[in-house]
Amino acid sequence: MKRILIAECSQEIASFNPVPSQLESFRLATPAQLFAEHRPLRTEISGALHHFDSRTDIELVAGFGARSITSGGTTSAEAWKFISESFLDSIRAADKVAKLDGIYFCLHGAMGADDQLDPEGFLLVETRKIVGEQIPIVASFDLHGVITDPVLKNCDSITVYHTYPHIDLYETGERSAKLLLKIMDGKAKPVTVRVRIPALVRGDELKTKTGIFGQRVAEAVAIENSDKGLSGGIFIGNPFTDVPDLSSNVIISTNDDEKLAVDTATKIAAEFWRDRAKLQAFLTAVPDAVAQACAAKSGTTILVDAADATSSGACGDSNVVLAELIKQGYSGTVLAPLTDPAAVAAAFKAGVGNDVTVNVGGALDPRYTPIEVTGKVQMLSDGEFNNEAEGEPWHAGNCAVLKIKNITLVLVSKPVSLHNRSLFFAHGLFPEKFDLVIVKSPHCQDHMYKSWATTYINVDAPGSTSANLPTLGHTICRRPVFPLDANVEYVPEITVYRR
Repeated sequence: MKRILIAECSQEIASFNPVPSQLESFRLATPAQLFAEHRPLRTEISGALHHFDSRTDIELVAGFGARSITSGGTTSAEAWKFISESFLDSIRAADKVAKLDGIYFCLHGAMGADDQLDPEGFLLVETRKIVGEQIPIVASFDLHGVITDPVLKNCDSITVYHTYPHIDLYETGERSAKLLLKIMDGKAKPVTVRVRIPALVRGDELKTKTGIFGQRVAEAVAIENSDKGLSGGIFIGNPFTDVPDLSSNVIISTNDDEKLAVDTATKIAAEFWRDRAKLQAFLTAVPDAVAQACAAKSGTTILVDAADATSSGACGDSNVVLAELIKQGYSGTVLAPLTDPAAVAAAFKAGVGNDVTVNVGGALDPRYTPIEVTGKVQMLSDGEFNNEAEGEPWHAGNCAVLKIKNITLVLVSKPVSLHNRSLFFAHGLFPEKFDLVIVKSPHCQDHMYKSWATTYINVDAPGSTSANLPTLGHTICRRPVFPLDANVEYVPEITVYRR
């Protein structure tokens, strides 16, 4: 029997969110819990388990798991200490029982802690100290990951999501398992090439199904699926994670064919650089966006406030668009989410059916000024519901639905991902029944909003995850980088990795 260890450490942070992520921001799993928690879901680990289960000569060994409930601010030193020590202790325990033959790690790439700006690289370096240099390691990543030298030096190969919005978590886990077994069976000798691109990107052209970025990803996938290919993809980084290695990268891993990896990665990177200006968000100022909404004659208007996207790491407490709707006297029905634990508590105190006057907005991020509103409490809940995409449980804390004249406000106590409609559905609210919906996510799957909305506007609002990247205030990442700096020159940086 070949023993394969599986462990997880996955979080995406926004360095510009002033609220640190604490341990309660994570879904933690002991080795005894890890597999049981993932098997019913559509996650990377469930995909890997499904493939490993097809082999009768494999013994699976569970390690520690830490997966963020939603993205947030930089992880506190205390939380990182617990997670990293638990993660590495589980590897030591597994290695002590008997020799490991392979390791699969489910990582992210855009994590960051107060005292560790490359958590994934640190975990891989420390893992090598425990298990040695010979055991093959394959790790999977989000394409928003910030890929680093310690990661690539200590993995035999890596995999990365091929879709944005992300719908291939399960498939990425399957690909990772297949790749690891191919290496363990002696059928693959990976050579991995990274080409760094000094560019940060956002915007609609990143949607892999319809955008320019999808064309570049398809080229990488074609190499992965070729006779000599093992893995391929593009990391666009997370521009809200201000760390030294922040950039975009093309990664190609082949079966002992360095020339193929270098040639294809270099070609794809050059095409990506050529398209960099198109791979930016086109935004409308808040007053202009609301004016357009006021002028809309029918259907539903979607105002996308990606600057306050909780799935990207923001707090979800921006009231900027809401305040402008009130200021301009928008008369249609509005559906909007907002993080505000004090307002939720006041609603619970008032009770369903009663009026309450509260300040909303700016509960966590001081850049927003609270506004006073009076409304009727329509519904109270415990904020426990399942993600409509992967089915995993989400925890928003106590929630309240507040009706303020024409505005229906869904108040949550804790930031919860808003890249789909789960929060609305959990409270019996259906976006298509409203004249206007504030969506706090840069992109959702088209069927959720864009395919049926009459008007769809990306708003240039302030926030810790603003797609107006030069306004964020990067101080740590390597410069120059487009679009933070002018006249950035592109000189391909090609690095080859073998173990």
